[in-house]
Amino acid sequence: MNITFTARHFRPHPEIKQHALDTVKKLYKFYDGIVTANVILSYERATNSVKTAEINIHVYGGVLTAKEKSEDYHKSIDKAAEKLTLQLEKYKAKLRAKDKTRVRAIQDKV
Repeated sequence: MNITFTARHFRPHPEIKQHALDTVKKLYKFYDGIVTANVILSYERATNSVKTAEINIHVYGGVLTAKEKSEDYHKSIDKAAEKLTLQLEKYKAKLRAKDKTRVRAIQDKV
């Protein structure tokens, strides 16, 4: 899995970057068909800024995206990862349902 990290208009602390990469690597245990992942961090205002974390995951046949805003990058990254775990579980269930119907159709022919 290739992970691309982008920080828009600022230089992140190494611990924020490492936290983001570790969190995305943990998503791999939910579904091992992840091709690439993009982590994009940005902020909106200079004072009382709202930190935004966007994670895009490319899987076979589509792209799963989660975007979260909060007052801290760690919280934003964690919330976006929670959203993606739900999306990955739903995607995985759809793949399994397709395979079951295909297998059942083949079994009925035989």
